[in-house]
Amino acid sequence: MWQLNLQEESPWRAINDGVMGGVSQARYRACEAGGCFEGNLSLANGGGFASVRRPVRLPDQTGALRLRVRGDGKRYQLRLRTHSALDGVVYAVVFAAPAETWREVTFSLKDFTATYRGRPVDDAPPLQWSEVQQLGLLIAHQQAGPFALTLASIQAVQTEAFSH
Repeated sequence: MWQLNLQEESPWRAINDGVMGGVSQARYRACEAGGCFEGNLSLANGGGFASVRRPVRLPDQTGALRLRVRGDGKRYQLRLRTHSALDGVVYAVVFAAPAETWREVTFSLKDFTATYRGRPVDDAPPLQWSEVQQLGLLIAHQQAGPFALTLASIQAVQTEAFSH
């Protein structure tokens, strides 16, 4: 089973609403449990999102992505890109991260929705695991204030091992 090395900080890059005038802050850091996506989401200056992303290649046998997370009661997005550009279509799925409780979430291809800057893209090609080039995390949707999402694991689960 493929598993992302969450202790590796250097590939992660913060992309926040500063690109459009906002002042939100996010970072990714290695922590005892694995990795931590944390920061402060601000709605000031028309902002409202904070994110991190990194390059990734998934194995051909991927049937689903499984995350083990502990959060702060807020909603987050797992975001996949089939290109290495800063902007463009992203395939996203929203999940809740309960406060102080570990939760396992598993997503198949059909769970992801193609979007561009938060709006659905109806004519986007279907997501294929073999085409994924970036993996990211995002918090948005008017959830102002400090946030913290702890990741114990991000795994690619093989098709035969996956049951929804």
